[in-house]
Amino acid sequence: LLMLERGKGMTILEAGIVGSDEPVATINGKEITYNDWIAELHESYGRTTLKTMIDRHIVSELAADKNFEINEKVIERDLAYLTSMQGPLTEDELKQEKEKWRKEIIYRYQLEFLLTEDISIPEDEVRKYFDQYKGQYNFKPAMQLSHILVSDMETADKVYSELEQGANFEQLAKEYSIDDETKNNGGYLGFINLNSQFFPEGYADVAKTLEEHSYSKPFTANNKVAIIYLHQTLPAIEFSYEEIKPYIKSELALHRENITLDANSLWRQVDIDWIYGK
Repeated sequence: LLMLERGKGMTILEAGIVGSDEPVATINGKEITYNDWIAELHESYGRTTLKTMIDRHIVSELAADKNFEINEKVIERDLAYLTSMQGPLTEDELKQEKEKWRKEIIYRYQLEFLLTEDISIPEDEVRKYFDQYKGQYNFKPAMQLSHILVSDMETADKVYSELEQGANFEQLAKEYSIDDETKNNGGYLGFINLNSQFFPEGYADVAKTLEEHSYSKPFTANNKVAIIYLHQTLPAIEFSYEEIKPYIKSELALHRENITLDANSLWRQVDIDWIYGK
């Protein structure tokens, strides 16, 4: 334990926990040494992982040289889309995921701009495409909800009292909810578009009064009694033509020229020397 504590942030070899020729595993007396393990990792994943790292350095450097800045609204829109495809996450989990997603979003758009910067797309073609498909570039407001649905106010008051005493919403949904479609998932309803016909009647008005990561008091809904939990709210994000024009141009150029979204063609713009050759 002392060695593990001392070796935080270091490889097990650097920490002195195991030597390069010492085993990291033993199976029926047969050893796998640290060097065997690293050689296998290098052979299986080394080239791909290193190329990915180089690709990101290239794209970031070239994008900075050409002043390719990604509109923050575009990033937020894509983050909202990705968030809406997730199940319930804690605030810390969501923060960590968003940090990773943001890097990937920026990389993708910078790469698209670099690959298409010399391709000309007529303004009227870009405008026509926007007029026809502009709705797909916007994000509609949504709420991520869970609920506990019971048959009467007496039961709802009992559930609410347990919540107030610190009980877990998900566990109470599994125990008390009469909604067979959601109870086994802790009452989880998912992300629901505010204008969706599938938004349970009365839920939106109550949810709008809640703070994120909080639950409501019991309320009547469709002859039943509900308690809802608001995980988070995703606001509407809408774009003007001028805001989204560069992204449409890039998108059309990629499709017209049938360009693969990888950084291979950018390698010749920089001086690279790596372990796998020039």
